[in-house]
Amino acid sequence: MKAVGYTAPGPISREDALLDLEMDRLAAGGHDILVRVAAVSVNPVDTKVRASRAAEGDTPVILGWDAVGEVVETGDAVSRFKVGDTVWYAGAINRPGTNAEFHLVDERIVGHAPKSIPATSAAALPLTTLTAQEMIFDRLRVTDPVPGAANAIVIIGGAGGVGSIAIQLLRAQTDLTVIATASRPETQEWVKDLGAHYVVDHSKPLPEQIGALGIGAPAFVFSTNYSDSYVPKIAEFIAPQGRFGLIDDPKSFDIMPFKGKAISIHWELMFTRSLFTTADIARQGEILDEVAGLIDAGTVRSTATETYGTINAENLKRAHALLESGKARGKIVLEGF
Repeated sequence: MKAVGYTAPGPISREDALLDLEMDRLAAGGHDILVRVAAVSVNPVDTKVRASRAAEGDTPVILGWDAVGEVVETGDAVSRFKVGDTVWYAGAINRPGTNAEFHLVDERIVGHAPKSIPATSAAALPLTTLTAQEMIFDRLRVTDPVPGAANAIVIIGGAGGVGSIAIQLLRAQTDLTVIATASRPETQEWVKDLGAHYVVDHSKPLPEQIGALGIGAPAFVFSTNYSDSYVPKIAEFIAPQGRFGLIDDPKSFDIMPFKGKAISIHWELMFTRSLFTTADIARQGEILDEVAGLIDAGTVRSTATETYGTINAENLKRAHALLESGKARGKIVLEGF
């Protein structure tokens, strides 16, 4: 089968940063289903792994953690899917990725794909949807109010892949006031269009801008990037006993500014359930089914903004380069081989 991967980690500027490969097709067993991949998207985790993870022996690293495709084979323990079903999922970071014609994935972290949108549109969403939904409800517990705080959440990096779906999920499932940050005219317009009640510029002081909204101190903050640099300002504007969540990878992180207000800190890693086969691993499949329902009801829309053609090394290199530039808005998707 065709696949895209690498044999040595490094910068995307290298000629061999990503390679077109021929790999053996695997067979499904246990809880696994084998999926014929129709479309994928690219996430920041792809670029981070490509830059740092070494291959094991002669086996190339295959990236990709978003896919939509058709089930072509099922393991003997599979109960939720049958051959011919169209599915979507974000995979597991400790297994080969979705940049391949055929892909093995545990059925418990897989959902039935939405019926109302094409594969490219759906492929933009699984990883960011799971990240956002788990942060909002499992980590920050936004349905549990913070006493005295404004019923509001600040999303730092609102125009990125996670921020873009988080805004929509919050609007569809909660009554929180959503404040998103964006610094460029096009990204500010993007987050407004997705449903943010207010937009503030993260390149300028945040406490003053949030204070000027006149709604009070927000109960929750969801930071998607550069979290360490925002800590002093977040500590200034968040409500006492508020909850702060982050998903990025700061080299160091000083939590002391949060002590005075007793701010709780919450990490979200979408891969935790699959990495540790947690007792609630099947919750990820349930989330994807629920969000597919929201999409088919017209409540949530795809965050795909760029289609880079077929799934091959050249097109994936372009996608990685755009993500690493920090100028991406929404999600980049690719379709077919």
